[in-house]
Amino acid sequence: MAEIEDMRLLVRAIATGSLSAAGRELGVSPAVASKRLTRLEKDLGARLVQRSSRHLHLTEEGAIYHERCIAILAEIDEAERAVVASRTQIAGTLHVSAPVDLGRQWVAPAAAAFAAQHAQLQLRVSLSDGLVDLLEAGVDVAVRIGTLDDSRLVSRRVARNCRVVCAAPAYLEDHGWPRALADLKKHTCIVLQRPRMRPLPWTFRTKAGARTLRTDARLIAGSGDLVRDWALAGHGLAFKSIWDVAADIAANRLVPLFADQPSTEADIHVVYPARHFLPARMRAFIDCLGKQFSANEKRILAYGNVLRARRR
Repeated sequence: MAEIEDMRLLVRAIATGSLSAAGRELGVSPAVASKRLTRLEKDLGARLVQRSSRHLHLTEEGAIYHERCIAILAEIDEAERAVVASRTQIAGTLHVSAPVDLGRQWVAPAAAAFAAQHAQLQLRVSLSDGLVDLLEAGVDVAVRIGTLDDSRLVSRRVARNCRVVCAAPAYLEDHGWPRALADLKKHTCIVLQRPRMRPLPWTFRTKAGARTLRTDARLIAGSGDLVRDWALAGHGLAFKSIWDVAADIAANRLVPLFADQPSTEADIHVVYPARHFLPARMRAFIDCLGKQFSANEKRILAYGNVLRARRR
């Protein structure tokens, strides 16, 4: 198999009319250049060039091979330019995945604004509460909540987060206010069960350590936005990330409960396949998300912590 540099040597030798001149361009001596051309002809089993003291002349086989070498080298050069451009220019295709609620409220708007700033970028956003395999689905960047288990991925925390028990005022008026975590057993709890996963546990940090509650899961939702919709409609208590329900709490559509007993770790991370050299579009978008979440973090967390649970 001919080496790429041997092809390049042949093309430059014909262009300059001199094997020595081609060798100088490529940083090799005339003797080495001659040996490489001889090796190329031997590998191919055909004479490519007729040499004279002053000129190089392509044989019929050499002309055919020379034409194909020009096309191949042009493709290689273009491929190299494309890779270099991907490291410096925000262009190409960016596939982003996020949970449904968080994606609709925070990730999708940020992604659309990011795409609007970069005309050469093609953006695709997929929203799913299932655990998406980034490599299998061809996802470049995913936003995840809570514990990360896939060691094949690189992660970057972009925001602190907690989950809160919340309910619509109408539900609390009809069914009473739970005063202790144990009271949750007496209430209708809306539980999230992601595709191919177990129901999301309701786990809290207490003075005695982490405590997972068994709830009366009469309503099981397959997506986080359905959990929120049912809670807003007054169907029961929900256990939601504060980033998903902060606007509802601010508007008094939902009431936070047990803010003095926060959930276990539920931070928001950006994850992506392990790569040594990230394209510029990925680096810039990850930074964009980090800035957006950072700018809103203090205000959003206030609805879960500073706005203490209101109890009767």
